Amino acid sequence: MDKTLEFDSVSLAYGGRPVLDGMSFALEAGEIACLLGSSGCGKTTALRCIAGFETPAEGNIRLEGEMVSGGLAEVAAHRRRVGMVFQDHALFPHLTVAGNVAFGLSALGRGERKARVEETLRLVGLAEEAARYPHQLSGGQQQRVALARALAPRPRLLLLDEPFSNLDAELRERLAREVRAILKSQGIAALMVTHDQHEAFAIADKVGVLHQGRLQQWDTPDALYHGPANRYVAGFIGQGVFLPGRVSGRAVALETGELRSEGELRFGDGAEVEVLLRPDAVRPEPGSPLRARVVDKVLRGTVCHYSLELLSGRRVLAELGHEEALAVGETVGIRLQPRKLLAFARD
Repeated sequence: MDKTLEFDSVSLAYGGRPVLDGMSFALEAGEIACLLGSSGCGKTTALRCIAGFETPAEGNIRLEGEMVSGGLAEVAAHRRRVGMVFQDHALFPHLTVAGNVAFGLSALGRGERKARVEETLRLVGLAEEAARYPHQLSGGQQQRVALARALAPRPRLLLLDEPFSNLDAELRERLAREVRAILKSQGIAALMVTHDQHEAFAIADKVGVLHQGRLQQWDTPDALYHGPANRYVAGFIGQGVFLPGRVSGRAVALETGELRSEGELRFGDGAEVEVLLRPDAVRPEPGSPLRARVVDKVLRGTVCHYSLELLSGRRVLAELGHEEALAVGETVGIRLQPRKLLAFARD
């Protein structure tokens, strides 16, 4: 498959402090990806390097095989054919919706420009709002206008910089799914940055987890959740707790008993490790000798999240349907049934 973006061994420092440290990843044609990480991890800087707003100290950036940064090449931002959607929408308040979308189409003739604006507004579901002004729209509609403006010039790559962060949580996820459907319908490759993993998982085919300027893992959302590459990714993605244990052959001895691995563990006998337990790995079992006290309960739509305290005082999390409801304060029997044994070296 052809690559839309190749980000190869890119490094950049501010005031001697590394912001990007030899980062590499690639985006296939039509693929939607997300750089995910906490504030200051380097994700927005990576986006700015691709757009041409920053110049890397080392490494190469290619768009559809064309070198746009690296070696002797440094293509100006306006010549890279990259669309950008910003966190604050950056709409022109004095222009109508149609005027905002037409802004980057000055090279087209009047008729062609009008047709392209109408086509793009239909694509994002705002054909009826063309004559309105940004202040007359909701936050979600404003973000759709920003998306339409970025798509109108037919970019070869779309970049989205925390585009939904000013919206409420429910709208963020819904809009992320809608934007994904729009991009997929057009076959447009896109790269988004966010600190919100729910948002990332709703929109992306691939997610890259960043920490201190280094790409920790570049993988599908499912692989990140069920097969994290290291302790950092395991703790950052999803929910879960770590229980200390000791390796014995293909098993790990925990305070809760022994958990066996289907494959070989990468640790020798006696190695001290931490085992990640996701909420879906903790199941109620009335006759189990393993007991835990229910100390907290949080309703999350169709499920409840429980915090369960073991005899040692350590806590595990459980996610249960309403038909398995537990009462805060009661002591229950549980069993641990992880889909895959995830063990990491104990610091």
